[in-house]
Amino acid sequence: MLMRWLAVPALLMAFTGLSQASECPELLQGSLPKLRAKETIDLCQRFAGKPLVVVNTASFCGFAPQFKSLEALNQRFKAQGLEVIGVPSNDFKQESRDAEQTAKVCYVDYGVTFTMTEPQKVRGDDAAHLFQVLAAQSDEPKWNFYKYVVDRKGKVIANFSSLTEPDDPKFIEAVEKALASQP
Repeated sequence: MLMRWLAVPALLMAFTGLSQASECPELLQGSLPKLRAKETIDLCQRFAGKPLVVVNTASFCGFAPQFKSLEALNQRFKAQGLEVIGVPSNDFKQESRDAEQTAKVCYVDYGVTFTMTEPQKVRGDDAAHLFQVLAAQSDEPKWNFYKYVVDRKGKVIANFSSLTEPDDPKFIEAVEKALASQP
């Protein structure tokens, strides 16, 4: 009899796990390696139900100073649940092939504290799954520092070109809309 009672919680945990997996939005299915860490980021586990700003970055791009305003955005809204994800890419030939150099630019030169991944493809058929879904929901990045604002359900609510600064009123309005969204 005791054995049956022990099996019930195990079954409930198994069904709960299945339910959570099926609730993970397509955008967040998969994982990415964290920049200069031995850690892999399970996107669903880490970001499901959270409003996001996803941006493809490049260390040697003329838009790299946007790291500072992205960090300011992160500091301004992180207490409200916003997560910023930076994804370095060499798709436009402006990222170092050395992840240590990329990390130095992000963490030392610009003081980034938000999540950064190892460099990924962000365009085309071999793009990281995250960027394939972003492109399917909106547009593929046209250049470095292309920004996506994603609601709590994993849907793109706005995307912005490299020319749009992270402190632009329209960008902030989209972030606030994402923050107000329901999971």
